[in-house]
Amino acid sequence: METGWIMVIAVVALVAGLALLANEAVRHVRQRRLESRLIDRALLGPPVNDSAESSGENAESGWQVLMRWLVVLGKRFESSRLGRALITPEDRLLLGQINSNTGDGRAVFLGLRLALAMAVPLPVLLWLAPSGLHAFAIFVGAAAFGLIAPKLVLSIWAKRLRKRADDELPLLIDLLRLLQGVGFSVDQSLQMVADRFQEAMPLLSREVGDANTLYLRGRSRMQSLHRLCEFDNDGLKSLVQILVQVHEHGGAVQEPLRQFGDRLREQRKLRMKELSGRLSVKMTLVMMLTLIPALMLVMAGPAVISLVASMTKLGGH
Repeated sequence: METGWIMVIAVVALVAGLALLANEAVRHVRQRRLESRLIDRALLGPPVNDSAESSGENAESGWQVLMRWLVVLGKRFESSRLGRALITPEDRLLLGQINSNTGDGRAVFLGLRLALAMAVPLPVLLWLAPSGLHAFAIFVGAAAFGLIAPKLVLSIWAKRLRKRADDELPLLIDLLRLLQGVGFSVDQSLQMVADRFQEAMPLLSREVGDANTLYLRGRSRMQSLHRLCEFDNDGLKSLVQILVQVHEHGGAVQEPLRQFGDRLREQRKLRMKELSGRLSVKMTLVMMLTLIPALMLVMAGPAVISLVASMTKLGGH
C-alpha cells in the first residue's frame, strides 16, 4: 500500500513540475508576442484600441490555452531522443493525411502523448489503490495507454479521411472531364473544383484549393498535388500522374479521364462483388445461430406437444 502512495506522490510531483515548466514557457511566449506587437505598433501604424485588445486576450478560450501548452511541451521534447522515438515516420504519414504534418501539429501530437502518459496513471492509481508490484504494473499499463490512445485516435481519423477521399474521387473525375469538355484548361478546371464544389466534395475540393495556392506561390504542379498522394489511394495517385503529364506535355485530358473513370468504376464493381461474397459467408453463420433453432421449433413443436399429451394420458391410466 505504501508503495502505491509513493508512486502516486511521484506522479503528482512530476505532473506539477511539467505544468510549472509549461506555464513558464507559455508566459515567455506571451511576453515575446507582446513585445513584437508593441514594436509593430510603434513602427507600422496608428495605435490600436488597448481596451479591445485586452478584452480579446481575456476572452481567449481554455481550448487555445491548452493547445498552446501542448505545443510548448511538444516542442521542448521534439528534438530529443524521446521525441524522435514517439514520432515515427508512420505517425508523420498519418499527420500528413489529416493535414497536420507541421511543426505545431507534430508538437501537439507529441505533447498530448506525453501529457496523457503522465496524467492517466494518477486517477487509475487513486481509484484502484494497488500495492507492491501490482501498483507498478498498473502504473506502466496506464502510462502505455496514455501513449497509445492518441495514435489510435489519429489512425481512426486518418482512416475516415481516406474513406471520404475514396468516396469523392469518382465525382472529382467526372467534374474534371465535364469541365474539360466545355473548354476549360487543367488549371481552370482545378480552380473551378476548388471554388464551386465545396459542398459536394468538402475534402477533395479543399485539398485541390490548397494545391492551387501552392502552385500560384511557385511550386510545380507535381509538388502542389503531392498532398493528394499522401492519402494512400491508388486512384488519386493515378489521377495526379495524369494531370501532371498533361500539364507538362500537353494534349487532351478528357479521353484519359473517361478511360480512368471507367476503369475505376469497374474496380468498384469488383470490390462490391467481393464484399457481397464475404457478407453471404458471414450471414451463413448468422442463419445457423438464429434461423435453424426457429425452424426446428416450428417443425418439431407439434410432435413434442403430441408426445407430451400422450405421456400425460399414459400417466393418468
